[in-house]
Order: sequence, then structure tokens, then C-alpha cells
Amino acid sequence: MARSLEGTVALVTGAGRGIGRAICAALAEAGATVLGADRGLSSDAGSGPGAHPAAERLRLDVTCPEDWDRVMAHISGRYGRLDILVNNAGVDIVETFEAMTLESWRQCQAVNVDGVFLGIRKALPLLRESGPRRPGGASIINMSSIAGLVGAEFHAAYCASKGAVRMLTKALALEFSALGYRIRVNSVHPGGVNTSMVQTIFERFAELGVVESAEQARALSVRAHALGRLSEPEEIAAGVRFLASDEASAMHGAELVLDGGYTAR
Repeated sequence: MARSLEGTVALVTGAGRGIGRAICAALAEAGATVLGADRGLSSDAGSGPGAHPAAERLRLDVTCPEDWDRVMAHISGRYGRLDILVNNAGVDIVETFEAMTLESWRQCQAVNVDGVFLGIRKALPLLRESGPRRPGGASIINMSSIAGLVGAEFHAAYCASKGAVRMLTKALALEFSALGYRIRVNSVHPGGVNTSMVQTIFERFAELGVVESAEQARALSVRAHALGRLSEPEEIAAGVRFLASDEASAMHGAELVLDGGYTAR
């Protein structure tokens, strides 16, 4: 699949670290021009060791329609096309349901669900134009989670948001096909991944008193994955790269589960 994305333009949200950064690297290695968006200040991707793999880094709050308008205007003016949209930005709320505030609930839905809604709405004109230019059409890849497939204690807001992303993906896959758009829409469902976000979750479990320590939380999570380990960001990114490519031209409205066997039990 080397250079399988040559000549394409991709936008990745939540690109500053972890899975998002790994996705940028995977798409760039496959030949795409990658724009990495996150809430940090925009900056050149730079070059040399440690440089961000995106060709450009763009400031984007995925909950802000005006930010999306600015980013899309930039992409249209500078590149004239958008072939791949990866809605990766996300947050988690680890809390008992009784202690959860409406504000924290809404923040989780705003980033994880509204951010996907806005991304697709704002990118749709460019994706519709680019779709006919590629054998497999344009590609929208929405980051869901195993929490969009099965429940998880102390993750009520997150599960609700990722379940919404899963079903939005399926609804739009059917709708876009009915309208004749050459745009594939799929979701990705990681299990536990070695990222700072997941480490923060382990630490929060210890704070809630449901485990003795973050180390114990990690050990229990590892045990729940049939592979006996957490995944690496690069493994999730490889799945995204596949969905973005024409090799995945038959995948539409599908769930790509990359969970180390977590949901196999």
C-alpha cells in the first residue's frame, strides 16, 4: 500500500498527539498531503527529527463553526480539494453518573458528536467535488471506540457520544449513496491504546477508588484485551490509512474494530 494516497489531501482533527499524530504520519507516508488540526496555535509542521508529520498544522476548535469555515476556506484556496476527512478529535469524561454535571456531559457531546457533525457538514462541498476523481471515492473516517459498541462503567457520557458517532456514520453512508455522492463513510473503534489520554483514565479510576492504583487499572485493562496488551497509536493509524485508500473501496458504513480482542469475549 506504499504511496497509495499519492496526490490526495487529508485533514485530521485532534492531530496534536497520540492517535491523531500517528494518523498524520501514516497518511503522509502513503503520499497524502496532510493537514493536522488541533486546538493549539497554528504553526508550520517544520522538518527534522521530532517534527510534526503533517504538511501544515492548523488551529481548529472542532466545536466552533467559524473555525471550520476558516479551515475549509484555507484548504479550498491553497489546495483546491479535500479527499480525506478524519474526525479524530475527542475527549473522555470519567465520572460516576450521579456526580456528572450537565456542563461536563455537554462538553463531551460537543467535542465528540458536534465536532463530527460540523466537520462533515463543512467539508462536504469539497469532498463531493473530490469523490469522482478517485476510484474509491472520497473518504470520511470517524473515530468512535469500543465504547460505541459495548458499555463501560464510569464512561456514560463517552459511551453515549461514541455510540452516536457510530450510528451517524451508518446513516450518512446510506444517505450519501442515495444522493449519488462518491463519499465513503466508516468508523474506527479502538480498544485500549498506549496514549496519555488512556493513562489519564487509569489515574482517574484510582482517584475514584475503584482500583488501588493506576498501575492496577492498566493491568486489568491489559487482561481484558485478548492479545494481552494495549494497542499502539500506529496500529490504529494503519487501519485509518487503509480506510482512506482505494483498497478499502468496498467498505462503506462499516465498523473497523481495532481492539486487541476486547469485544471478542
